[in-house]
Amino acid sequence: MTRHDERASYDRDAAYSIIDEGMVAHVGFDSDAGPVVIPMTYARLGDEIVLHGAVASRWLSGFGAGKPVSVCITLLDGLVLAQSAFSHSMNFRSVVCFGTATVVDDNERKQAAFKAFLDHLVPGRWDDTRQPDRKEVAATVVLSVPIDEASIKVRSGPPQDAAKDLQEGHWTGVIPLALTPGEPVADPLMEAVREVPGYVRNYKRP
Repeated sequence: MTRHDERASYDRDAAYSIIDEGMVAHVGFDSDAGPVVIPMTYARLGDEIVLHGAVASRWLSGFGAGKPVSVCITLLDGLVLAQSAFSHSMNFRSVVCFGTATVVDDNERKQAAFKAFLDHLVPGRWDDTRQPDRKEVAATVVLSVPIDEASIKVRSGPPQDAAKDLQEGHWTGVIPLALTPGEPVADPLMEAVREVPGYVRNYKRP
């Protein structure tokens, strides 16, 4: 793990906690057209992050021999309002992982990755769906990124105003933010009315 500043950490368990709670990764790499960052769904399998995309994607066509990438995941926990406009901030947890992404060709590993993708987003859903068929598997690129290096940054708590600003008289504090599921909405194309599964009714992030 790499330390950059006073908000950085190098605790592997802390990194994995952020990875497991997040849902979207921003993946950066060099392409023929220059630096690219794309949002991707992902999952963690032990000490690796797995990513996926369509075989037809032009961005994923150059990973056959492996390619260095960065994988950034950020959780926003609150908006921090200070006396000074300059001192406003956000409470957040983020991790940037660095490694070489390689294509997963083994069908057993690809199936494990597909299961991990779905269970990462909605734990319990994999066993309650039709499994990917050969055509769907063939149309999907799965990338494996060993977590060789990671940088964690975390900010929490109240504003940190300079002493000279504490008497300004403005309201200061934190607006907490959280990802909160709403009431499930049934698909109108379901052939029959079905009971909402427990993993949907009680959905929450780790």
